[in-house]
Amino acid sequence: MLCPRSPSPLGSDFARLQAILCPMECVHVTKKHPIYVGAPGMNRYVGHMTNIDQFESVFKAASKPQYDFEPVAIQRVLIITDQAQETADVYCHHIKAFLRALDDLEFSTITGDQFSSVPDLLGLIEEHKPDLVCTHRNLHMPASDYPFSIGVFVEVLTQATSTPVLLFPHPSNTSEEAQRHVRTKTVMAITDHLTGDHHLVSYAANFTEPDGQLLLSHVEDQEVFERYMEAIGKIASIDTDAARASIMERLLQDPTDYVDSCRTVLSQHGLPLQIETLVQLGHHLIDYKRLIEKHDVDLLVLNTKDDDQLAMHGLAYPLSVELRNTPMLLL
Repeated sequence: MLCPRSPSPLGSDFARLQAILCPMECVHVTKKHPIYVGAPGMNRYVGHMTNIDQFESVFKAASKPQYDFEPVAIQRVLIITDQAQETADVYCHHIKAFLRALDDLEFSTITGDQFSSVPDLLGLIEEHKPDLVCTHRNLHMPASDYPFSIGVFVEVLTQATSTPVLLFPHPSNTSEEAQRHVRTKTVMAITDHLTGDHHLVSYAANFTEPDGQLLLSHVEDQEVFERYMEAIGKIASIDTDAARASIMERLLQDPTDYVDSCRTVLSQHGLPLQIETLVQLGHHLIDYKRLIEKHDVDLLVLNTKDDDQLAMHGLAYPLSVELRNTPMLLL
């Protein structure tokens, strides 16, 4: 019998597992015999441990992912529009009202007559050195003529600068759906791997109004899951049904545990938010569009950088193209 205070013959990993467990708990381990976890006299059967790999699985399952709060400092906001100065005032007023959740902001504006090329615009941004760029899709091009693009200016901005870009519908988009997003009461963080994305969660939380709703979402790709399960089904030594259930549970449990950690840590930092967990198996684009419509999301927060490519991150681009009526914070 190995208690938390007992020397660990299996090394530091075993000691770390014991540290995770309650100090009053004991772990009973013998090779090729059952392993139990629980307080003395109230042990819970975990399974048979035949080798170190099995023990390592128990250890990893006991370690839950923890959110690490990241302060977000935004003061200088640069508004970019292709409108002339005399018509840009209304657009700028709309943006300032939308950002009411942020305090002590300093605004500056670049209008359409100040730039005509991507190098021109990048040079102006470098002069202003903003903490946040606010602009609209299809700069210097008729949005109705290019419905399947966010425009070359915005695409370059998301990749050539490290500044977050808050992307709004085109000013000519007067649809009811585009016009009703006037505040950040409901914010959704979108990613294909939520667990450990502290940067994304911190930005989403910072932009959510006090007492607003923060939706932390994770859609596990069903097609990828089924492809791996098909391969597992061809391996005779693996119980396919058991593997399907166990893998599915693990894939969804990790992001769920991470959201629980986000809820705790954000509350400790005094952010009064209603945090909702949206974790499921499905199809990225289809299910995200359904969730966004269901919750009437005011702002989407996405990652656009990808270390392996110059183009926008795989999930961000189709969402930014298709969801033309919803403001997006592109990190």
